Amino acid sequence: MLDFDYMSGRTKPSVAAIIFPFKANHFVNFYWGTDEILVPVYKSMAEAFEKHPDVSVVVNFASFRSVYSSVMEMIEYSKQIKTVAIIAEGVPESQTRALIKAASKKNVGLIGPATVGGVKAGCFRIGNAGGMIDNIVMSKLYRPGSVAYVSKSGGLSNELNNIISRNSDGVYEGVAIGGDRYPGSCFIDHLVRYNDDPAVHMLVLLGEIGGVDEYQVCDAIKRGRITKPLVAWCIGTCSSIFPYEVQFGHAGALARGDTETARAKNKALKEAGAFVPDSFVSFGDEIKKVYESLVNAGTLIPAPEPVAPKIPLDFTWAKRLGLVRKRANFVSSISDDRGDELTYSGVPISAVFKNQLGLGGVLSLLWFRRQLPDFATKFIEMVLMVTADHGPAVSGAHNTIVASRAGKDLVSSLASGLLTIGPRFGGALDAAAEIFTKASDSGIDPEEFVKNMKKENRLIMGIGHRIKSLKNPDKRVEIVKNYALEHFENTKVLEVSNAHGHCIRR
Repeated sequence: MLDFDYMSGRTKPSVAAIIFPFKANHFVNFYWGTDEILVPVYKSMAEAFEKHPDVSVVVNFASFRSVYSSVMEMIEYSKQIKTVAIIAEGVPESQTRALIKAASKKNVGLIGPATVGGVKAGCFRIGNAGGMIDNIVMSKLYRPGSVAYVSKSGGLSNELNNIISRNSDGVYEGVAIGGDRYPGSCFIDHLVRYNDDPAVHMLVLLGEIGGVDEYQVCDAIKRGRITKPLVAWCIGTCSSIFPYEVQFGHAGALARGDTETARAKNKALKEAGAFVPDSFVSFGDEIKKVYESLVNAGTLIPAPEPVAPKIPLDFTWAKRLGLVRKRANFVSSISDDRGDELTYSGVPISAVFKNQLGLGGVLSLLWFRRQLPDFATKFIEMVLMVTADHGPAVSGAHNTIVASRAGKDLVSSLASGLLTIGPRFGGALDAAAEIFTKASDSGIDPEEFVKNMKKENRLIMGIGHRIKSLKNPDKRVEIVKNYALEHFENTKVLEVSNAHGHCIRR
């Protein structure tokens, strides 16, 4: 909506504020061309409407579960709010009828439910009417034309933008009223409004099978209430070839009698004086014929065509299309969630579960950046199992308990324990690995190495409590050590550290 405002040449956004009842008042930033602007977000309607007294239209993006209550509240501000667009689909018909009745009493116009919104070319748009920016440029919706349309279908409204732009000077205004059985506004409501607007020179109606709203239009033409040329077509003529009733996509697209068929309504519109083509294929040709007749008669003078505006592409979208590229500020070769699927070292998360890699397999991808063999991933899982519970008396666990008893939350308490890890607790394993690797690489006798460390007054780090010995070994160490000696091809460092252990214990 803001991109449409910008490309239409507005100096001020049409969107004044956002109402979001589940969070305190704040601001959200959006693009305004290449710049960014802040749009206020309010928790309550009362505050939003009070702060922005010039607002008269509300676009309701709430789900069908809360549409009824939210629209009813909006209607109460009828002195200010004149139009409410309901985007949600699936609103119960009983609730829609109650909303229509309440809005009528308060003289508030409704668009929808189940609408994509509407568009006033060169001015603003409601919701996603008109589609993406490239479609808006192609349909020339960035400037007003002379044709106003009304449709039930949102998708076909976008098609109408295209058809009208190709066969006339373009769209002045268009509304999709929604395909429900009881729409908040009808064809006649908008066509009468268009007919009274001097900037509109011709009207377009795209109806469909089901309902009788088109007959109101027929009556208005006959009574002279609609005087401007109207090109009309009702979709669904193919239903006559089926030997049974056909329910089309919309809830209201079902003929409950002969008068509600597309053929019957097309015939009635033509007899009333509307321009009705022989088929939808000729719809654009009929619009072109009527438009050219107005130009030839001098009643419509096309305005000079302005230069099409340019809108900066959204980077994420442009990158997906391969139009731009940008160096990353941070690069991770391990975990990457920027694409359509999370990957660990290039392996999609779906493949992780499909191949049942398990916790050890995931850690092998994250730590070693490759898929290790099964015996190695099982070793990783064994290490996690034997170190999962470190007992309450060690410093890390003690600090975690103290922080928890002080009333800190789980994450803060855990952080307190983790920050205790150092060379004398937890980190001793890293120091042990470094010491034993150097001892192994040096090639000297284990007993000699122990004597040298003692002379240098340096501790040899390791795993296991002081109460453990060769006669009373730490079972955790024995389990992990024996598994490694059995399954790993090269256990040189482990064998050296084991010999050192014997020297130390001795």
